[in-house]
Parts: sequence; structure tokens; C-alpha cells
Amino acid sequence: MNVLFFGTKSYDREFFDKLNSSGKYHDIDITYIEPNLTPQTAKLADGYDAVCAFVNMDICDKTVRILQKCGVKLILMRCAGFNNVDLDAAKENGITVMRVPGYSPEAVAEHAMALVLTADRHMHKAYIKCRENNFNLAGLMGVNLYGKTAGIVGTGKIGAAMARICKGFGMRVIGYDKFPNKALDFIEYVDFDQLLKESDLISLHCPLTEENYHLINKDTIAKMKDGVILVNTSRGALIKTEDLIQGIRDGKFFAVGLDVYEEETGTVYEDMSDRILEHSTMARLLSFPNVCVTSHQGFFTKEALEAISETTMDNALAFLEGRKNGNEL
Repeated sequence: MNVLFFGTKSYDREFFDKLNSSGKYHDIDITYIEPNLTPQTAKLADGYDAVCAFVNMDICDKTVRILQKCGVKLILMRCAGFNNVDLDAAKENGITVMRVPGYSPEAVAEHAMALVLTADRHMHKAYIKCRENNFNLAGLMGVNLYGKTAGIVGTGKIGAAMARICKGFGMRVIGYDKFPNKALDFIEYVDFDQLLKESDLISLHCPLTEENYHLINKDTIAKMKDGVILVNTSRGALIKTEDLIQGIRDGKFFAVGLDVYEEETGTVYEDMSDRILEHSTMARLLSFPNVCVTSHQGFFTKEALEAISETTMDNALAFLEGRKNGNEL
């Protein structure tokens, strides 16, 4: 099987090449290219059996149809998310889609808490001030997490890891999930409105669906405590950005930490330092002193990348051998 890896960086190649040299995957040949998979680049897959893509790529109906014409039978997602893939189109065109459902939930949860602490204690501002020999404490006051209430939206593997971290900080932990995690006996499950009303910290850890699109909007923001901390390491479209910006301007939030955002497609993982951003919402978010933004890097640890690469290759091998392994979509 020959696989074309789209949008690969040096770190991708390092981990996949290491696996390929083990001999376990000798029937899988990998070709790396830098462009992302989009309708404009899909034709590059001509003659390949499979393609490997990531969460920031545009795998719409048009992309899928072009891949089918190129002879592609398998789309390997080297990530857990798949809301950027037209699954109906893939099914209609006889293309199997496989993903990495879990790699290192602790990696994302730890990054979520890093965002909480950074935005709360203004670490990003303090670092810049101290580099300029400014040791004044003005604008750096935070709030204690100990004794406060953490609201976890979505208590799957990542949400569970975040809940444990919050408990370790001495926080009361409440959760909202249609399918409560019985292993988390320290969580008090509540309805969504109650979570919004009682939480001092709200951390989003749910997949993006039609039902929860713009879950955080002007109406749900109005139900939150004044001075709440909001963190999102899941999917950008869980938050209606315009409403979030208005909430920040109105002083609703003490701090906001975002690893994902609605406008990230086309810019995330790219060096845009010498360009003017096409959209204004990101520029506005970056202008607020109580907002910390990172580049969809919650997954980005050595352990997580090792797990992602191994599961992706195992998925390819299972498909090649005609086996189902549960990672099919």
C-alpha cells in the first residue's frame, strides 16, 4: 500500500519514519508532502491507495470525489476529530475513513490547565514585561483556583483527565455529559444551565456536532457567573466568536484561554508572521489582555505524537489486511 501524507511537518516525519524502520509496516510505503489536503491539492493523490490527513484540512465532498477518481480507497486521519470530513461523500464513493480515537488525553488536559493558569495569572503578559525589565505588578493580579468550582463540559477521556487535574487543585468539580462517566465518582453531574450558573472555570471537552454548534453564545454567556474563566481545547465552533468577543468587552470573563477557534482553517500550523490576517476576529481576540491564544497544540507532546503515529500505521495495516479494528468511521 502506498500512502500520501498531506501537510506533514518535520516532527510528523520523525515519528512515522521511526515506525517504518521497525519492519512491522514493511508493506506500507509513505510519501510526504507539505501541502494540506484540499479540493485544489487532492489530485496529487493520483495513483496512491490511501491518503493521510489532519484536522485542519478540507476533506469536503469535492475533495472526496477527486480522491475517488485518483484511486484512493482509504483516508487516514492522524487525529481524533473528523468534523472536517464529509463522511457521507466518503461512503458514497467507497472510501474508508479511519481515525485515531485516543492518543494522550492527558496531553490535551494538561494544556487546558496551562491555558487556565496562563490566562488567570497573566503569565503571557508577565513574561513580556520582565523581558523588558519591567517588574511592575500592575495588570497581573489573578484569582485562586483552590476552593472554586470547575465545570467540565464533556467527561470523556480528555474531560476526565481535566477533571482529575481540577480536583488536584482543590476545586469542586461539576460536569455536564449526556453519558456520565461512572468512574469519576468525585464529579457532581448537573444540567448545562446549572453548570453555567455555578462554575468559576468552564472547560470544553466535547466533540463538535450539529447539536452543540455554537454551544457558547450570547444566551449561554449571559447565564455564566461574572468573572468566569473559559477555556476551549476541543473545537473552535463550539464558541460563537463574535458573542465571546462581546462578552469579553462587557467584562463577563476574568480570563479566556483558546487553543482552537473558528478561523483556524488555513492559518493554524502556518507561519503568518509576515502577513496581515484576513479576518478581524482573531486580531480582536489577540488584543485583549485577559485572553491567551495558542495554535491548536494541545495534542503536541512526544507521547501523544508517538501514539498518533502508531495508531495511524496500525489503521493502515488493518485496512491492508482486511481487518476491522474499531477505528473506522
